[in-house]
Amino acid sequence: MNSYSELASFASYPITSLPVEWHIEAEGVRLIWDDQHVSLLHTFWLRDNCPCSECVSPVTREQLFEICDAPADLHIRDVSLTAVAEQQRLTICWSDGHVSRMHPGWLRAHCYADAARQQRVSVQHTWDRQVINRHLPQHDYQQVMTNNNALLTWLQTQHQWGIAMIRNSPTEVGSLNHLAQRIGMIRETNFGRLFDVISRSDANSAAYTTVRLPLHTDLPTRELQPGLQFLHCLRNDAEGGESILVDGFRVAADLRQESPELYQALTRIPADFYNKDRHSDYRFRAPILQTDADGELTEVRVANFLRGPLDVSANDVELFYRAYRRFIEKTRDSRYQLYFRLDAGDTLVFDNRRVLHARNAFDLKSGGRHLQGCYVDRDELLSRIRILQRQQTVE
Repeated sequence: MNSYSELASFASYPITSLPVEWHIEAEGVRLIWDDQHVSLLHTFWLRDNCPCSECVSPVTREQLFEICDAPADLHIRDVSLTAVAEQQRLTICWSDGHVSRMHPGWLRAHCYADAARQQRVSVQHTWDRQVINRHLPQHDYQQVMTNNNALLTWLQTQHQWGIAMIRNSPTEVGSLNHLAQRIGMIRETNFGRLFDVISRSDANSAAYTTVRLPLHTDLPTRELQPGLQFLHCLRNDAEGGESILVDGFRVAADLRQESPELYQALTRIPADFYNKDRHSDYRFRAPILQTDADGELTEVRVANFLRGPLDVSANDVELFYRAYRRFIEKTRDSRYQLYFRLDAGDTLVFDNRRVLHARNAFDLKSGGRHLQGCYVDRDELLSRIRILQRQQTVE
């Protein structure tokens, strides 16, 4: 008989509820839990997720079993609740002789009933100027550097709001490395690992001049735009240079309500983005608004100064420009704009695939201005949140 493995995961799944009834049906097993929740778990889904050591490596927890190796007529012979290692497990006996022992906490955490799936949806708060002025997440540098609970609080609010301010950061060049690495690996680009936002005579980006920067996301010329962007203020004595941020998700949601046709156009019609640089030539083509398989907005991609000529069907040109103009007009509405000035020791962190940022022109005759920046991908943020949550569960 196959040996027992606890979970096909390194995470912990507390058992907060147990099945009290189970019925074998044509589709699979219907479980009725002690809190009256109902799970209908299909035959091949259950077999595909067997955690035994024949099906999952006990070392890596990676799957060894492939569902195509199960008989096409596979069915369940028997289901029972049995004790394994002094805890209850749902034991399934299969028609081919295999036995699966399923962890109730894992089963409940992965139940795909509509109500259960809805509970697992990550909450994200969209904002306008009024909302974010009340709720801007602010955290202390030393706390997030030394306390994992404070770090988790920062990262969770970062994910929910798409923006956070870290106060009292050191002002030494390169110190941003330490903060970013509290999350994960820094993403290096053609601008370097850390990039200095200062005025340069040989600038290869408008960011490295003193001119006004319009609202944009960084590197829309890349297949995958960077996730988190860090802007660490080392010095800011110059007049001007105020920062402006807009929640692109909020603008898109309002556009969708106002004009579904224009919203859909921006999710469907691709724009071209060109990296205009002497030494590199990155290009990417994608809609301004990206959605996932469920139709939910996942990304905003916009930078007017990096757009190439529109290259779409003639039938879509007029519609694209109507939709694009309206979206940009809305981002210019002051009710959406968070407007502030970075001071030395402030580190602004925002979701570059959601939050548009801009900068007013500044005058170097009045003082110096030096920011350092870097990127960390969303995957790093989400992984770090899960690891910290896992550690809390163990504790």
